[in-house]
Amino acid sequence: MALIVQKYGGTSVGSPERIKNLARRVARYKALGHQIVVVVSAMSGETNRLINLAKEIMPDPDPRELDVMVSTGEQVTIGLTSMALMELGIKAKSYTGAQVRIVTDSAFTKARILSIDEQNIRRDLEAGNVVVVAGFQGVDEHGNITTLGRGGSDTTGVALAAALKADECQIYTDVDGVYTTDPRVVPEARRLKSITFEEMLELASQGSKVLQIRSVEFAGKYKVKLRVLSSFEEDGEGTLITFEEDSDKDSQDMEQPIISGIAFNRDEAKIAVLGVPDKPGIAYQILGPIADANIDVDMIIQNMGADGTTDFTFTVHKNEMNKALGILKSVQAHIGAREIVGDDKIAKVSVVGVGMRSHVGIASQMFRTLAEEGINLQMISTSEIKIAVVIDEKYMELAVRVLHKAFDLDQA
Repeated sequence: MALIVQKYGGTSVGSPERIKNLARRVARYKALGHQIVVVVSAMSGETNRLINLAKEIMPDPDPRELDVMVSTGEQVTIGLTSMALMELGIKAKSYTGAQVRIVTDSAFTKARILSIDEQNIRRDLEAGNVVVVAGFQGVDEHGNITTLGRGGSDTTGVALAAALKADECQIYTDVDGVYTTDPRVVPEARRLKSITFEEMLELASQGSKVLQIRSVEFAGKYKVKLRVLSSFEEDGEGTLITFEEDSDKDSQDMEQPIISGIAFNRDEAKIAVLGVPDKPGIAYQILGPIADANIDVDMIIQNMGADGTTDFTFTVHKNEMNKALGILKSVQAHIGAREIVGDDKIAKVSVVGVGMRSHVGIASQMFRTLAEEGINLQMISTSEIKIAVVIDEKYMELAVRVLHKAFDLDQA
């Protein structure tokens, strides 16, 4: 008997029939003697509907009240899922995030989980129930409803698996695993049988939509065995996300793939702060107010000037560009910037693979491949197992296709 946490996304619960299919799948696991916790998202499109509804009342919705609203999407799904299980003769009990006591900080619309009280869930599992939990939500120490941001149901699932010390956390989605890149962009993309947490974390952080980055962080930190599966296929092994040291070395080739996947992200914007004094502390004076506004910064580049000034460039989420520009304009005189400009017509493309550690020339091959297509590199960022570049948005799909071929990712 195993304790399994299964997370189902919006498309997996997008209609009553799909919820019934979910219930039948859970019933099969239950019949094998497993204890099952089901984490569900809102029905496909429901969160967007609620956000648009809020904006009809208040163009820039109050974050606390928005969380109160959008959290109801998952509340509907847990009720329907529990009913579907009951119709099959299975004992089931639903919980909102607050009822579980998933405690978060108070960063409304993008809260972080601080702790989980799993005792009630354990008691219900021991009593033979399937426990159905609303993903994407929690409650802060003051009792306010909070949400975890887009993709937060993945985080809920993995965090519950960590708290319960589950044998496996299964993420059911509309794809049957993790691919070398998005098959909608590159039809030759291949499903990976396994991938390391480190690689998956880089892919998620660089734009891969299969798993939300915080869910991968949770899984890696607490050693949660994670598997991505299709909710529309009865059988299939999906993709196992594991640790390098857990790999069965006897079953592997002597040479590991250099690159495991290519990620891309259309949702970033570039902000350039031009002509600021080249002096200690200027980076903090620029990014401090941005951090105070809870805006995440991704890539950062500082160019040294010859006239005692420097240009400082960084990327943020596209939706937060105008907010960041407003903050910087308000401190422009204080930091002594000549000009502040934003550009939301960019994309980030990244190649990821643990094989980079033992192979040289990956960057030069990547840059040569893009240069041959006339694609200019605006920013470059590297880590031990990743190289990311910012390019003009219109070249993104071309860049992904040529890099996928250049690194032989279309080969079995």
